[in-house]
Amino acid sequence: MRSLRTWPRPHQNRRIGLFGVSFNPAHSGHFLVAEHALKILKLDTVWWLVAKGNSLKLEHGDFKERCKSAQLHAKYIRMIVRDLEQFASLTYSIHTLKFLIRRGPTTKFVWVMGSDNLENFHHCRNWEEIADLTPFA
Repeated sequence: MRSLRTWPRPHQNRRIGLFGVSFNPAHSGHFLVAEHALKILKLDTVWWLVAKGNSLKLEHGDFKERCKSAQLHAKYIRMIVRDLEQFASLTYSIHTLKFLIRRGPTTKFVWVMGSDNLENFHHCRNWEEIADLTPFA
């Protein structure tokens, strides 16, 4: 069984895109956003952070199934699907981001999202703090 001590730390001094959505289900559009972010932003990797839930949606779908669908679409070696929110019992994106910043203080994180999520991002808990902590793409 994994513990938080063994959960991978962000690589120090790397540029990591954080692509966190429900992925209910993941699809080719998610892949295109991640691929574009890797290339345009010159990221070392994009972490697909499968959200445990989404307070802005009524239906989340089965977490394991959403992880599987993300795995099927994260086709590049530099795209990694992570189950951090479920594993570490994190509920909101702000908690996830703060957790990652504590574990990788010299890592350069970039918040990656599609335009559909950007449209409603101002409804997310502590969205202004997220924007203060990391650049958006």
